[in-house]
Amino acid sequence: MADQAQQLREMMKGREEAPVQEKKNTRIIAVTSGKGGVGKTNMSVNIAIAYAQLGKRVIVMDADLGLANVNVALGIIPKYNLYHVIRKQKRLEDIILDTEYGISFVAGASGFSKIANLTAEERESFVMELASLSSADVIIIDTSAGVSANVLSFVAAADDAIIVTTPEPTAITDAYGIIKIIATEIDSLNLGLKLIVNRVKSVTEGKKVAERVINIAGQFLNLKVDYLGYVYDDLSVPQSVLKQRPFMVNEPNGKAAICVKHIVSRLEKVEYKEGGGVGRFIRRLIGRM
Repeated sequence: MADQAQQLREMMKGREEAPVQEKKNTRIIAVTSGKGGVGKTNMSVNIAIAYAQLGKRVIVMDADLGLANVNVALGIIPKYNLYHVIRKQKRLEDIILDTEYGISFVAGASGFSKIANLTAEERESFVMELASLSSADVIIIDTSAGVSANVLSFVAAADDAIIVTTPEPTAITDAYGIIKIIATEIDSLNLGLKLIVNRVKSVTEGKKVAERVINIAGQFLNLKVDYLGYVYDDLSVPQSVLKQRPFMVNEPNGKAAICVKHIVSRLEKVEYKEGGGVGRFIRRLIGRM
């Protein structure tokens, strides 16, 4: 792994001397979770739509290279996906799809568990393709659930990393578990880690779950995790999933949609930090490979 990372850094050396022209304020947000089934992809898609409603140009990239499903949430069957980019059959800019919801998205591939399994040449090509996303104001990266080199790479490279959990004991345990692994594997305590508690019955329930996770992370890991907010357990969410329409569009005045609007407002106004841009993200991502 270290040898491959060094090779990639050497291959990038010449390119860094002549950097790609980019929007320096592109903000890159990785969304992850300790376990599946907590609503991670739903959060990714609907946060993206909330950003778009603020007038931002947003791209959602499905970085789950094994069980991609952002396209399912959007009700779209893509002709091409990251598999075609990795195999150099298509450029990344060629597979970006615009949607009726005001956002664009890059479909994830199936059959690849992690980027680290690719050859050095394939990974270099993929990383360089990421530069074509730099026209966006915000890039939301929907990672796979659980812990893998893929997830850790995106979390370490992004400007902000959002961890999604629910009040279920197993989800809370897994959320702490992924935070612990992040703290162990990534040599930085300024990761911009943020927590969303999904499917809460009350404000109090969301706050209690968040305090539990945040306090343990601070006490035992010396890691700061910010409570970004909660999303109510809202019937409009499963109904929207069945219709394959994001709840921000299907029920824009529903409890879940209002919660997501507040979450995006906090992302923009509470401890806001300007995005480091795609170039910075690429350099940090390479450092994790």
